[in-house]
Amino acid sequence: MNKKEIPFFTLLCLLLCGGFYSRIFAIDKKIELGGRSGWPNLSYQDGIVYGKGRFGYDALELKTNSRKITPYTDLLLPFDRVADSDETGRYRIVSTSFVPSEVKKMGKGSALSSGLSEGMVLRGQKDTMFGSGGYTGSFTIEFWLYPSIAENGETILSWRSSREDDGGYIQYQMLLVSFVNNHTEWRFTNLFNGYEKNSGEIVLSSSRTMIPEEWTHHSVSFDETTGLLEYRINGILENITYVTTTGRQRGSIYPFMVGLGSDIVICPQYSGSIDDFRILRSAIKGEEQSAYSGPGYYDVYRVSGGRFETEPVKLVPGSVINKISSVITEPEQTAVQLYVRAGDNVFAWTDTEPAWVPVFESGIIEDVSGSYVQIAADLYPDGACRVSPSVTSVTIDYTEIPAPLPPFSVYAVPGDGYIDLHWSASADSYAEGYMVYYGERPGEYLGKVAVQGPSPIDTGEKTSLRLTGLQNGKIYYFAVASYSRAGSPDGIGTFSKEVYTRPVGK
Repeated sequence: MNKKEIPFFTLLCLLLCGGFYSRIFAIDKKIELGGRSGWPNLSYQDGIVYGKGRFGYDALELKTNSRKITPYTDLLLPFDRVADSDETGRYRIVSTSFVPSEVKKMGKGSALSSGLSEGMVLRGQKDTMFGSGGYTGSFTIEFWLYPSIAENGETILSWRSSREDDGGYIQYQMLLVSFVNNHTEWRFTNLFNGYEKNSGEIVLSSSRTMIPEEWTHHSVSFDETTGLLEYRINGILENITYVTTTGRQRGSIYPFMVGLGSDIVICPQYSGSIDDFRILRSAIKGEEQSAYSGPGYYDVYRVSGGRFETEPVKLVPGSVINKISSVITEPEQTAVQLYVRAGDNVFAWTDTEPAWVPVFESGIIEDVSGSYVQIAADLYPDGACRVSPSVTSVTIDYTEIPAPLPPFSVYAVPGDGYIDLHWSASADSYAEGYMVYYGERPGEYLGKVAVQGPSPIDTGEKTSLRLTGLQNGKIYYFAVASYSRAGSPDGIGTFSKEVYTRPVGK
């Protein structure tokens, strides 16, 4: 009998029992990931964090390209958490009046300073750039600023000390970063050994006017091999000088030299937020250059973007994926590419198998089905790497194929050392085969003695089976179940009514 043919008697019984329409037809269902339901655990994420999406729900977005500790890092303050030292552990926070800021640029948070506060005071160990005396070599000092008013005289960074010159005279030293007439000014006093012009003072001022409530990235870098001292805002060159005997690229270089170690003070008399403050013992070259889109400029987001993959979601075996819809925010130039894949044996999945199927604008999916479904997404920033897209939710529309009904009738006919089983075809058109269960106690189908194999036995599309090697006079119990997916235990339906009999000898 063809497995798709339903005997009239069986069909009539199903209709009378009221079970036909509830079991024979597939069911359309939806699963929401994110949104009101919240995001489940992710199996993979690279460059992705949780943020706020549409309707106030959690969303997945690009992780800001926050600084990480490298061999050249002298000091790092990401302001993501309350701490008693910087991330390197080499600068101790002596005191701070910073509070968490409601606005952030990089990482999980930033620091807010009021105009009347003392800011943050840090004391470096002996091996740090400002914690002990001596030549420092190349360096970079950088940070993000979000001023409230950018008022004249506000101070971003202050370091004061002294050193003894070659003649034995004590010289006052200072590094001061402040706002002067709505511009940012870096003032170096007696910090370059041997430099005597302008009373030993070098000033780099920005050409850009500081705008309140706008994030800007500030970076000053000194290269000990060329004497180049340059100041950039958002990667754009603001001011430059060569600290050499000629004032140009050629000439003897005046090295940067610290006298006595002294405390660093960040943002005293400054009103606004600050983020990712870092001192680097390098002039932003070599391996550090790869983190920049241009000399001295740090991208907010990686140009390569980020990716996430959800954990595989369990479905009824044979489920068919119909459509993927999503709630996505894509600012201009940003992009999100969704992918879906499905299959049965999730433990055998690899990064590429089953293959990921891209989801296009219509969301319609073809030829994707299985017991598990998984979603992935690539998120890309805008061309300037300053804006991120976000994914608030993804909804999977699929058709569920219920586990097939068992045979309506099963018959056991005894023989000499064997038993013949016969059963009716399943009423479900999507039943692909049958499993025969047997045992020696009611409801316990743990049989192992049949020549055909231990319980259960897969008969494929056949609706009869002879079990041989059985003991005459011994009672055996049987049940048959239909399955919709060969070799998939999850696709096996419920048991039929149990039958029993005893083999008899001649």
